[in-house]
Amino acid sequence: MADNSKEEFLQLVKRFGAFLTLKISNLFQRLDSRSVATLAVFALGIVAWRMLRSHSGPRRRQPKRQDTTPSSSGVASANSDSTSTAVATSPEDSRAQNVIDEFFQLAKPTLGQIVRQRLSEGRKVTCRLLGVILEETSPEELQQKQATVRSSVLEVLLEITKFCDLYLMDRVLDDESEKKVLLALEDAGVFTSGGLVKDKVLFCSTENGRTSFVRQLEPDWHIDSNPEIVTQLARFIKYQLHISPTKPDRLAGNVFYSTSLEQFFGDV
Repeated sequence: MADNSKEEFLQLVKRFGAFLTLKISNLFQRLDSRSVATLAVFALGIVAWRMLRSHSGPRRRQPKRQDTTPSSSGVASANSDSTSTAVATSPEDSRAQNVIDEFFQLAKPTLGQIVRQRLSEGRKVTCRLLGVILEETSPEELQQKQATVRSSVLEVLLEITKFCDLYLMDRVLDDESEKKVLLALEDAGVFTSGGLVKDKVLFCSTENGRTSFVRQLEPDWHIDSNPEIVTQLARFIKYQLHISPTKPDRLAGNVFYSTSLEQFFGDV
């Protein structure tokens, strides 16, 4: 009967955990920061663990065996060690730990939730191509070889297109470079998600042209790797993400920094 009671209690905790996970998932969609939700999940996990420990009740202490002869002391010691090990790895502890592990796994936010949180629910995003979305970092490189979409950024990019009005842009030196970029994006499947169309991939012949694009579109976020453009736009754009291998000495209050787009969203 005791075993059945414990099993029923564990099932109850699992159902309770699933209910809390649903509530926490809804909270993730409304919160601006992950910190509050993370603390909530941690606190709930501790509460569940304590409930399980309390339900299992105090363990009975094994009666100490009397040593009758010197030769039996080794056997008694071995039995004592075996009992301690059995207590430490009891089935109740293992099942309780599994419940906690499942709870934390279910409460983990999805990539889409993380993207929305980090972008502060911004609905329009403009982003540079070279060095952020593409492996190539300069217009000259595009003239010399085929454009390549960075595989590590693709998942994040597709999530952004699901809920943001995304515009990609950059400076190119010829029409052939434009074709290479569009072909690379198409091969990567960026246009098949439904959130990005070729008309939202913009090209210009100067860096100032990219600045003009951004100001005209008035996005909630602009993502760029050119420090001069980031500085120029700081007064006009609500938020910016500066992509650079090294952190700049000075950043405006509305400018965030990361070594890559995917790193900004937690190395997904």
